[in-house]
Amino acid sequence: MNAEKSELNNALSLQQEQGIKQFLTFIMADEEYGVDILTVQEIRSWEEITELPNSPDFVKGVINLRGTIVPIIDLRLRFGLSSAEYGSLTVVIVVKVEFEQGSKIMGIAVDAVSDVYSIAEQDAKAVPSLSESNSCEYVAGLVNVGEKMIALIDLQKTMNI
Repeated sequence: MNAEKSELNNALSLQQEQGIKQFLTFIMADEEYGVDILTVQEIRSWEEITELPNSPDFVKGVINLRGTIVPIIDLRLRFGLSSAEYGSLTVVIVVKVEFEQGSKIMGIAVDAVSDVYSIAEQDAKAVPSLSESNSCEYVAGLVNVGEKMIALIDLQKTMNI
């Protein structure tokens, strides 16, 4: 048992030294996005939420998560994508986001969870500048995994309301 734990710790140390991070990927509008798995607290199925008056349209409301009030952000609307009906595959990924003033627990509503990938930081490519105003400000980088491209999300910029 201790040998297995030691091997796991050695593997994790090697990954950190090589700049390898794990990302939880999810689907929105037939595209795949990823967030650093270390920010993920839990994944929940869609549930009824309490709406907040005068909040931005992408803030769907709040849920009570074991005594903590957690705002729920519809990531489709935050990214300017068309809205979609919430269904059986819709999930809320609860993340802990670090800000200058401290950390916050927030939920992001996405179409479906996809996979977990180990990605070397040097494999992530910069997002090309498309115009004077950076419309891709929420994307930290792009990475190819097999035949598909995954947009890695900058949670600090995305969740800064």
